[in-house]
Formats: sequence, structure tokens, C-alpha cells
Amino acid sequence: MDITTLIKEKSQINKRLETMNYGSVEIREANSKKYIYVHYRDSGVLRTKYVGEYSNELYNLVLENNQFAKELKKRLKSINTELKKHNFIESDLEENIEINIDFARRNLVDSIYKQAVLEGVATTYSDTEEIINGGKVNNMTADDVGKVVNLKHAWEFITNKNVVMYPSNYAILCQINSLVEEGFSYTAGRIRSVPVTIGGSSYIPPIPFEDQVKNDIDAFNDIEDVVDRAIEALIYIMKKQIFLDGNKRTAVIFANHILIRNGKGLIVIPAERVSEYKKILVKYYEKDDKQEIKSFIREYCYLSLGI
Repeated sequence: MDITTLIKEKSQINKRLETMNYGSVEIREANSKKYIYVHYRDSGVLRTKYVGEYSNELYNLVLENNQFAKELKKRLKSINTELKKHNFIESDLEENIEINIDFARRNLVDSIYKQAVLEGVATTYSDTEEIINGGKVNNMTADDVGKVVNLKHAWEFITNKNVVMYPSNYAILCQINSLVEEGFSYTAGRIRSVPVTIGGSSYIPPIPFEDQVKNDIDAFNDIEDVVDRAIEALIYIMKKQIFLDGNKRTAVIFANHILIRNGKGLIVIPAERVSEYKKILVKYYEKDDKQEIKSFIREYCYLSLGI
């Protein structure tokens, strides 16, 4: 088997493992209900992941996934052995990209809290932190908790080193949406095929076509300024309403994948400016004038690494 095929298979296995629910099972109880969590290691780091409300089917699925994950990891080990025989060495990430990944991880709670506020999730910073750390909160709905957990998974996805090395393309975009909408939409990660409306706006986005969206996403790579590239992608995804739901969350996280893989910082809409941001966004939807929304994002939402 040649190197290219081995690398492709390795990437596919890693992505499969990232989206699977597997690990040491913990059953937590709250309000007379049971919930399933799993504990697992990712690149040596112990992580906790919320799976869902307890059912025998879901519990057994996690147990089946544990066996499947063991087989996948065994195959990964075999692939790495084969790659070594070909004298293949994975290139290290550039220092500024490593710094950006660390920066994103250190700001994880803050970024997720601000995104949750943008989506109207009734949470506080401390509750967001508690959820991300695998704790319990008693003053939030299950749906709101689920949205915070999904945002955590999506941010962990784009800060995974293998994913950082992957191009910011349509496949990554769909994977991000599948993570932010996991458990909320049966069409998560798939381009919408039905009309939608946008609350507070008279603008009605046309139904998107997959080939056109792929070409549009690829075309952003021609924008030399990386920050401008990320902002253009962000407002495009929000206005196009590519998916049935979760477009704002998907757009922000996809824009951050662009920034992180180029070592250029982060974009997060400040909680105290959400109302102002939404008004400017609606103006962009209806008048198609990018300048105000782009200037706002660059001035108030962009965090530079300062290097």
C-alpha cells in the first residue's frame, strides 16, 4: 500500500474516532433522570463527553463502540508501522499554529460562553465552565446544556492537530455543523433542501446548491489576507443559511478553523455586543453591504495573537 493511501486511511480513522461515543462509561442522575457520559483520552489528555439521556440501546451502543474503537486503534498502530517503513515522518506544525491552538484551548470556556449567548442559550459563564468540565447544572434546560456540550465538541474538533492540518473546505464545514447540531436535527451536517426564514429579517435565503457552495468555500482560499478570508467565510455561511439550523455557530467555528490553521488568532462575538452585532447582521442580509459587518467583526470580535 502506498504512502498516500495509508495517510488517507489514517485521517479517516482519526476522524471516525473523533465523532464516536466511546470510553469509560459513567451514569449520572439529575431530576430523576439518568444521563450517559464517557471518559476517554485524546492525545494523552483525559476528556469527558456527554452522550445523551440513558437508554439501554444507547448504553449498548457505547459498549459496541468501545470494541470498534479498539479495532480502529489497532489498525492505526499498524498504519504507523507501515509509514515508518516508508521513512514517512509527519511534519510538525509551525510554532505560530501551535501557539494558536494553545490560545484557542485556553480561551475555550470564554469562546463557548459567548457563542452560546449569541444563540440565545440561557447560560452564565460559570455554568458554561461547569458543563465543559463535565459537571452538573440545575438551572438550565437539557436543550441548552446540549448546545453547550456540542459547541465544546466542535471546538475540540477544530483544535485537533490532524484537523488543523486539513484544508478549510466544504467537508470540514459539514463536519462542524454535524457536531453543533448533534442530537437536535436529523439533517445535521447536510446541506438544506427546504426554504427557511430568518427571525427579525425580511430576507429569505435561496435554497443552496452543493456544487456552488463547495466552489464558493474553495474560492475563499484565494483571499490573501487570512483574517479577511475568515470574515468573508463567516458572513457568507450566515447569510447563505447552508444548513437547516446552527448556521451562526457553524460559521464562527469554521472561520476559526481558517484562523487557527494559519496561526492568525480567533474570532468571537463579545456577549455585550450581541444585540449590536445582530442588528448589523440583519442590515447585511437585507442590503448586501458587507463593509459595516466586516468592520465590526475586525474591530470588536477579532483577537490577534500579537506575534
